[in-house]
Amino acid sequence: MRYGIAPSSLLDLWQTCSLRSVHWINQRFLILSKILNLVVDLARTQTRDEPPPGIEIAPPGPADERTLAWIDETFGGTWSSEAFAGSTIVARRSDAPVGFATIAPQGLRFAWLSGIACERDVGIFGPFGVAPAERKTGLGELLLRRSLGAMHERGYARALIPAVSRGRLAQYYEDCTGAAIAERFDLDALLRPQRRTLVLASGNGSNFQAVADAARSGELSLDIVALFSNNLHALALARARDAGLPSHVISWNRGDETREQYDQRLLEAAAAERPDLVLLLGWMHLLPEPFVRAFPELLNRSYRSIRPAMTSSCRTERRFPPFGVRAPCATRWPGRAAGSERPSTALLQKQIADR
Repeated sequence: MRYGIAPSSLLDLWQTCSLRSVHWINQRFLILSKILNLVVDLARTQTRDEPPPGIEIAPPGPADERTLAWIDETFGGTWSSEAFAGSTIVARRSDAPVGFATIAPQGLRFAWLSGIACERDVGIFGPFGVAPAERKTGLGELLLRRSLGAMHERGYARALIPAVSRGRLAQYYEDCTGAAIAERFDLDALLRPQRRTLVLASGNGSNFQAVADAARSGELSLDIVALFSNNLHALALARARDAGLPSHVISWNRGDETREQYDQRLLEAAAAERPDLVLLLGWMHLLPEPFVRAFPELLNRSYRSIRPAMTSSCRTERRFPPFGVRAPCATRWPGRAAGSERPSTALLQKQIADR
């Protein structure tokens, strides 16, 4: 008996093996399609281990051309460019690189680095790798610990280990460093083409916060390029700054310009962002017809923010359908639970996909 059954023929056995193989592939795909950001408390790191015999480890510094070429040859991908962007600890045997670990790379723009990675006391760890012949010698763990110790010496309180697949690799980091899961991402959603999105908001920004959080996690395929507010004191501006997103105050100076001049200035500023999509999330200023015509991909969550372009408001709504608004003065967001501060991102994703 094999696999718990007695196959009556070779075909039965082949089908059983095939089904089990498909199940194994599906499980592996599910692991690889979900990635984790792990965080390590650097106050708990220890760096007293000695390298294996014959190994010399250099302190962190710029990676030389030989090391970068070795990284390309051994690991491929983008690791050499990431190593170039940070400080690298290199392990050498007979003056040839056999392992490396990069700390605090700067300027990386991966989608999974838009959250905790932006916090001031957090430094990025990685990439790091060890030559196949040197694996299972303790060199990898030593490079890991030394890197975290160097980050602690530089003043970081936490290390972010980004884009870790679930399973053995995540368990390795947990066992070696006490790393804990801080963020989870769906890789398919993160790699989905994102639409350049401009957000207009005038008030608290709770809807903006929910959309920004969903975009950061990959739940919404949006690249928020800027937030505009016509209110200098809008809390939405602080929320954008905390999220690391550009924000601009474009207010109407009534004593210096006419309504038409302000509308034109707002239109020009919005056009400069080259958005694929404009979201009105609590925007308390009536937008004229030229603005709406300039941005046909416009979803409205605001209260009376689109100035009627025709006599009938119903006809206007058909031409410029607002997101989540059944009538021009409705305020409820369909798909949102009563009393909930979080809008239905699933509904927003559906409307974006349908456009």
